[in-house]
Amino acid sequence: MDSKARVKAALNHEVPDRIPFGEFAIDFDTVERTLGHETYVRAKAKSQIAFWEGRRDEVVQSWKEDGVALFRELDFLDIILVNALSFGRVPPADYDPDPPRRLDESTWEDREGRILKLSEATMDITVIHDPKMWVREYRLEDYYEEPDVTPPDPSVFEVVDHLIEAFRDDRYILGGSGHNVGMVMLGEMERALVEYMVNPDVVKAAGAYYYKQGVAEDQYLIRDGQDGVIWGQDYGYKTGPLISPEMFAEFVVPLTKKRVQDINTNYGMPVWQHACGNNWALLDMFVEMGFACYQSIQPTADMDIRKVKRQYGDKLCLWGGIPVEHLVDGTPEDIRRDVAHAVESAKDGGGYIFGSSHSIAVGTKYDNFMTMIDEFLRVRDY
Repeated sequence: MDSKARVKAALNHEVPDRIPFGEFAIDFDTVERTLGHETYVRAKAKSQIAFWEGRRDEVVQSWKEDGVALFRELDFLDIILVNALSFGRVPPADYDPDPPRRLDESTWEDREGRILKLSEATMDITVIHDPKMWVREYRLEDYYEEPDVTPPDPSVFEVVDHLIEAFRDDRYILGGSGHNVGMVMLGEMERALVEYMVNPDVVKAAGAYYYKQGVAEDQYLIRDGQDGVIWGQDYGYKTGPLISPEMFAEFVVPLTKKRVQDINTNYGMPVWQHACGNNWALLDMFVEMGFACYQSIQPTADMDIRKVKRQYGDKLCLWGGIPVEHLVDGTPEDIRRDVAHAVESAKDGGGYIFGSSHSIAVGTKYDNFMTMIDEFLRVRDY
């Protein structure tokens, strides 16, 4: 079997020749150890600063060359995901940056007065203060008009299309789509969750708007040569969902189910869902919404892959098994135990893809990464 056939067998809950292997993302420090030189691939803050400084082509060239080199080196990976942050769409070729004002080496202020900060833990840049978070208004009339969707500049797909062209014949390609709706987030997390309580009609109107936007965008954002669509949104904390299951059923399920059906019918592609957190109360709805595969099965949020396999292994293809926390802070012996647990728990009957519980995150110990690979290659065959 080649990679495409292997992954498709897993999605169909058939037994392939061996367990497929994929990663949602591999962050820059592991990429650099693998390739032996610096890179912009999954170097989120470094890439963003370079874009702000007008070095768009430099970043794009690195993403293209190093992306291909990475997956050639890791030729045992069956899945290539081409729409991850710092490895997907890029600014257009005529991009004219309007950078935020730098306050110090790790802090910026944008035109809206928001304060952005470099996270040393994740090496990305996030908003730490938004002065308008609680005064910004979201109104029904904001979502009355039809979405204005125009074809993107083709150059924004320069990296995505380059990777697809390089690997379309021998790897399973996961890519993006138009807006997936999901949990509508009006503003930052805290404000967005409040909107569900105080402005439910506005949240629903926004969802209907984003649904139409997504359908219109699909023709441009689903790229020729990709095999499936993956969406990424966290629906839960470590202890449970962000909103009640009843609210999730009301606000999220109907439009997401329609979006999945659109992509299944119009593009013949399965939809995969990356979702961290404790999702036990939502998994029946994951099945109802039509997700083909559930990735980011987080054991530190009580999502043990053995238990998930027993209860949902006949309904969802499962992707994961190795706790990212152990990759960062554990020992090679921890990783050996994790590989054994994941494979023994989820292998039987197919419907399983091996990988980390999230991604090969910043701070992963390279010895742990290599141990995970070596142990998996030893036990991957059916």
